[in-house]
Amino acid sequence: MAQVVALYRFPVKGFTQESVSELRVQPDGRIEGDRAFSFRYASGVAPRERAGMQLWSKSKGLTRMEFPSLAALRLTLLPDGGGIRILRGDDGPELVSGPLDEAGRRAIADAVTEYLLAGPEAAHLSAPGRLPLTLMGTTGESRFQDNPEGFISMHSRESLAALGDALGQEISDDRFRSNIAISGVSAWEEISELSAVRIGDVHFAPQEPIGRCLNTHANPETGVRDAEVLTTLTRVIGQSQPTFGRFLLPVGLGAPDAGGVIRVGDEVELVS
Repeated sequence: MAQVVALYRFPVKGFTQESVSELRVQPDGRIEGDRAFSFRYASGVAPRERAGMQLWSKSKGLTRMEFPSLAALRLTLLPDGGGIRILRGDDGPELVSGPLDEAGRRAIADAVTEYLLAGPEAAHLSAPGRLPLTLMGTTGESRFQDNPEGFISMHSRESLAALGDALGQEISDDRFRSNIAISGVSAWEEISELSAVRIGDVHFAPQEPIGRCLNTHANPETGVRDAEVLTTLTRVIGQSQPTFGRFLLPVGLGAPDAGGVIRVGDEVELVS
C-alpha cells in the first residue's frame, strides 16, 4: 500500500524545513504556514499580478538557488509566533534571535545580510535593488510560493532512490523541498499520466511535474553544490526537461470544503 512517509513545511522561504506529522491543506490550495515569510530585496517588497492573483517572484528575494550558503543556517520559529531564531549549523552559535515586531525584523534581516556579505555569494547582494533586505510575512499565512496558484509538492522515495542510484550517492528529501514524501509506488510513477491523487480523505487534481533548478545541486546541510541533479535527470534518467516530483491542487479549489488535513501514514492512491 502506498502511503505518506514524511511531511514538510517551510516557514521561511529558502530556509530550514519543519518535519511535521500533519499538514492542513487550505481551500486555496496552499499549505497552512508554508512559505509564510520571505527575505525580500528592496525591489521586491510588493507583489505583481498574474491572472488576477498575487505573485511574489522568487527572483526578488533570497533563495538557495542564488545563495546556497543559506543551507548551513538552521532557522526556527519561536513558539506562538514569538519570533525567529537562526543558528549557524545544527549546534552552532546563534546568528540572531528576535521578535517579529518592526525592530526585531530589522535586526534579523541585518544579521542575515551580514552573514551573506561575509560569504562566497556576497557579490550577489551588490546588484541594484537588492539591499536592504526586508523580512516580510505573517505567522501561519501561506504567501511566498513560486507560483500564484500556490501548489503543494509531492515526490516518492522510490524516485529519490532511483535518482540517487543514477548519481552514485545517497540524497535526501530536503534537497527537493517537497511538502509530501510518499512510498510504495514505482519510481517516477508520481510524474506519470495521472487523472487523480487521493491522500487520506483529501482528493487532489494532479498538476504538472515540477521543473527543477540549480538549487537541487546544493547539499541541503552544507550548501555546497555536490550533485549534478539536472544533467543526471536528462542524460541518465532520460527526461527531456529536468523534473522531480509533482504539483497538486485540491479538488474543488476555492470551495469552503476543499482541502483538509493530511497525515504521515495516510494511504495514497495515484489514479492513472
